Amino acid sequence: MAQEDKLREHLRWAAAELGEARRRVAELEAADHDPIAIVGMSCRYPGGVRTPDELWDLVAAGRDAVGAPPAERGWRVEDFYDPDGLRPGTSYVCEGGFLDDAADFDPAFFDISPREAPAMDPQQRLLLETAWEAFERAGIPPGTVRGTRVGVFTGLMYHDYGTRLTSVDESVAGFLGSGTAGSVASGRIAYVLGLEGPAVTVDTACSSSLVALHLAAQAVRRGDCAMALAGGVTVMATPDTFVEFSRQGGLAPDGRCKSFAAAADGTAWGEGAGMLLVERLSEAERQGHRVLAVLRGSSINQDGASSSLSAPNGPSQQRVIRQALAEAGLSPDLIDAVEAHGTGTRLGDPIEAQALLATYGQQRPAERPLWLGSLKSNIGHTQAAAGVGGVIKMVMAMQHGVLPATLHVDEPTTHVDWTAGAVELLTEQRDWPATGRPRRAAVSSFGVSGTNAHVILEQAPAREPAAGTEVTGGVLPWVVSARTPEALRAQAEQLRAAVEAHPEWEPADVARVLTAERSVFEQRAVVIGDSREQVLSGLSALAADETSALVVTGTATAGRTVFVFPGQGSQWIGMGAELLDTSTVFRTHIEACAEALAPHTDWSLLDLLRQAPDAASLERVDVVQPALFAVMVSLARLWESLGVHPDAVLGHSQGEIAAAHIAGALTLDDAARIVALRSKAILALSGHGTMASVPLPASQVEALLAPHAGEVSVAAVNGPSHTVIAGT
Repeated sequence: MAQEDKLREHLRWAAAELGEARRRVAELEAADHDPIAIVGMSCRYPGGVRTPDELWDLVAAGRDAVGAPPAERGWRVEDFYDPDGLRPGTSYVCEGGFLDDAADFDPAFFDISPREAPAMDPQQRLLLETAWEAFERAGIPPGTVRGTRVGVFTGLMYHDYGTRLTSVDESVAGFLGSGTAGSVASGRIAYVLGLEGPAVTVDTACSSSLVALHLAAQAVRRGDCAMALAGGVTVMATPDTFVEFSRQGGLAPDGRCKSFAAAADGTAWGEGAGMLLVERLSEAERQGHRVLAVLRGSSINQDGASSSLSAPNGPSQQRVIRQALAEAGLSPDLIDAVEAHGTGTRLGDPIEAQALLATYGQQRPAERPLWLGSLKSNIGHTQAAAGVGGVIKMVMAMQHGVLPATLHVDEPTTHVDWTAGAVELLTEQRDWPATGRPRRAAVSSFGVSGTNAHVILEQAPAREPAAGTEVTGGVLPWVVSARTPEALRAQAEQLRAAVEAHPEWEPADVARVLTAERSVFEQRAVVIGDSREQVLSGLSALAADETSALVVTGTATAGRTVFVFPGQGSQWIGMGAELLDTSTVFRTHIEACAEALAPHTDWSLLDLLRQAPDAASLERVDVVQPALFAVMVSLARLWESLGVHPDAVLGHSQGEIAAAHIAGALTLDDAARIVALRSKAILALSGHGTMASVPLPASQVEALLAPHAGEVSVAAVNGPSHTVIAGT
């Protein structure tokens, strides 16, 4: 029998293990097919672009952002520029898509010393800034992800910043190793933000940022990290790239990319930085994160033995497209547009166009061609930041329902048989109409390394409309914070400009985002107003450092937050009535409390708070205590929804029960049952005894009650100015 028992136990164990293995396999298979959501985007690109919205404004307006190198670069044009291309060591092109503020950086914001900052490659600085902004634009304060499994995947291809620092102070020189190391570009983000997922720097040249996105999506699907930052950066510290490509005759003399045009005469260099925050779509929806777009599929491959080391390979480009489509589970005709690599070279563009014609251009109606465009025509080839820039452009295009025009196209290149498939250039801006299915676009990047990348994007799924803002109407606080007083004023000015540019923003929505979805720093201001005009006036005063009755400023000190839940005596007729109408969160939790109290009471909480004609009386102890409990719990949940979370809770009488529930020690049903039955017991025990709250401090009440000793006494102290008395 002992052997039989052992055999049964072994079989039970094996069955359990098999069931667990099957469950894990099912989870992995589901995760492998779970689309990836883009929940945050940030960027810096030529033309003064500092946000995705500003990038959209640039392309939608058809602006050309190419120009001369910024003066602060110190590039002596007479040294590196020769328009005739005859002088050795010079470039016949001096214009490009440059970042005007690449040197701007606030090291103190990231707790970086002023000695270390000069030794940091500007590319590392830009990646730090855009990583921070990607979280904040996703409504996720960066401090809340510290110590979590968030990955960092960055594309970077230039390492020449150190060559500019020929003579540096010894105190700075000690930081040059980490400041110019490619690996630290991703590692520094993880270090500063405290992220504990994989941190990888990718260099596949011009395809780096799309390769980084592909690797990030894989890591999220595999469970290597719960979320991931993915992007790329390029800042040209020296004009060496201009000189090198001038030797090969590969640059457009006017510094403009003429993507797929008959006039194409070479590429044009640009700079930029772009960052995406991605996570599983199912997780984004569960967390309530706003989904900007969906990454349906992606693929990378290599040209292999093409005609030369840097020459593109058409069949490889076709394969990477087909692999991405297979990953997405989509047929080519379901893709509306492609943001092409489109560098404007006579060799590369025809090969890319032929690959698109052979894949996307087949088996689709002529009246619904694949639309082809290139951001490089606006800002130049931003190299390691090019692919992510194309993603941001197409995400914004899907949201706006518009396909921007490609600039500098005189006519489609004659080196391509455009009749071989249904593919057309976006030589003018076009509407992107709704068709009953999601809008979809693809983005390509082909590196000079031979590494190709292709991603497929899909319009974000429709969301149920929000239940409403937490608080509507009345006086609203807009909270602004920064690390320094100067930055606080700059934040106020940026907020004022943004609100003026978006008249559709509801003041209550802005107030909620500022408190619940933004990081909080020590320099703080609260702008108060009951209308958009008042708040804008307060912001203007704050930005100008002017005194205003609408603005309160101060410096926060270290401390913790405690929620205190008082006992009986804090009630008043009409409490919570206005919040029931103006706060969705408060109303939702009051309704939940009412449902939890209903089995244990013979009166209606909602009727009581709304002062219905037949409502119960607050003078009854078995009414007032459950009612106060419900109001306190709902107020606490309202504060939490606005970003105020307690480090500790404290309570008295029925406030103890509310505190226990908010702390998580009691479920709402259990807490409601306890407070209701407790109040009935108090009523039964007290017989004809009564309690009342008076708006006087305890010392005064005791003096007044002295002649009535034994009849009436102080029962509780509810703060410095309210006292509860009890007696017969």
